[in-house]
Amino acid sequence: LILYFINKFFSHFLPSLPENKILVAQHPLLTVVNQTATLVCNYTYNGTGKEFRASLHKGTDSSVEVCFISWNTTKISSNSSKEYNCQGNRDKDKVIFNLWNMNANQTDIYFCKIEVMYPPPYVYNEKSNGTVIHVKGKLRNLCRRTPTQTQEPQSAIPLWILATVTGILALYSMLITAIFINYWQKSKKSMYHQSDYMNMTPRHPPYQKNKGYPSYAPTRDYTAYRS
Repeated sequence: LILYFINKFFSHFLPSLPENKILVAQHPLLTVVNQTATLVCNYTYNGTGKEFRASLHKGTDSSVEVCFISWNTTKISSNSSKEYNCQGNRDKDKVIFNLWNMNANQTDIYFCKIEVMYPPPYVYNEKSNGTVIHVKGKLRNLCRRTPTQTQEPQSAIPLWILATVTGILALYSMLITAIFINYWQKSKKSMYHQSDYMNMTPRHPPYQKNKGYPSYAPTRDYTAYRS
């Protein structure tokens, strides 16, 4: 019972021992206009580490390491990936990553990672919210256009010319169609009148051509005179 009260007394009046922990804070958004970005990783560490490593990672899963910097009490070294132009610098309670010659394809979310390499135990920060680096500009694959592709918009026919030509062709087609229909109707009427015409020329009476009857006289019926 006495030991219990002693522990309570010391736990109440004595400060708690510091935890070996790293916290990282980043700016949520960074807009790049001139292809150069400066990303600052602020961190707090309440341990006794002597050798550190800070790295910059790209992607939601932090799968791509862009560059890193490591330091101890006497030495600082930095290295960058081949696909990026990046260099890290250490300052008091923060690490600064400078990136240059960036393009729109490198727009992504970037995370800072701070690690205590020595002495043990190995410690690193929990994943922060990251920084979205938005690189303004044309995509790399769109910039690599052939001369023919670049000249195509210049040689394109204006829209109003296409509309005018289309209207003229449509009017011409309508005119030709109207002429054809008119001609077809007239031809149909002419054929109709020819089919209704009857030949009214008088015929010669049968077997009487040598008896002096006019060519227009009708044939006489002699059966009426027979008894």
